[in-house]
Amino acid sequence: MSKRFVALGDSFTEGVGDEDAGRPNGVRGWADRVADVLGAMDPEFAYANLAVRGRLLPQVLGEQLDRALEMKPDLVSLYAGGNDLMRPKVDIDALMRRYRAAVARLVSAGARVILFTGVDGGDDPVFRKMRGRVAIYNEHVRAIAHDHSCVLVDMWNMRQLRDRRMWSADRLHLNSLGHTEVAISTLEGLGVDHALERTLLGVAPLQDRRVRRAEDWKWAREHVVPWVMRRVRGESSGDVIRPRRPELLPPS
Repeated sequence: MSKRFVALGDSFTEGVGDEDAGRPNGVRGWADRVADVLGAMDPEFAYANLAVRGRLLPQVLGEQLDRALEMKPDLVSLYAGGNDLMRPKVDIDALMRRYRAAVARLVSAGARVILFTGVDGGDDPVFRKMRGRVAIYNEHVRAIAHDHSCVLVDMWNMRQLRDRRMWSADRLHLNSLGHTEVAISTLEGLGVDHALERTLLGVAPLQDRRVRRAEDWKWAREHVVPWVMRRVRGESSGDVIRPRRPELLPPS
């Protein structure tokens, strides 16, 4: 059983979208849920989360990888690259060579590594345009997971994550329901028993086209425009954010 779990990545692993005012940075997320289950099984278990929202893959590796290795973890999660895929230009092959090298370092250090594919955004008219990029990214991740015997959480095939009710208002980050789904799939991939329960939402109600269009415009004003303006100014949502669990501590 793992005793030292370190989570690396961007907003997905930080827990953005799953608000919890009682936790650092005001979020919880799937990684906290996994750590809570593992911690309940072993009083010596400790957990660090170095993920920071807005980080590109090179930033995640440059800022977090060495820090994680210094903690001598026996379990590491790594998800990065989603922010890179949203940029106008991206060399996915070059990114994933760095990703593969990082995984190799973690495995060589004795850590069991958890990797994730990207979610299939094919049902969303905006993120559908990124579907080809995500599919290429995912094939790299699958190959790396296979070659290094990693635990793979295949979010592309988690069809429940295609339901907008699993996502926060910004449509970029999972809400508490979505983060719980990822936590369950992660624990199942690790072969760990747990009491978390999946949410059965049923068929989504049909929505009037005019209402949907109004919601889309509201989303664009409140979330897309600020995101674009940050890109223009060279800013990131994580510029003033620090890792919320920078040290190995018991889950809480």
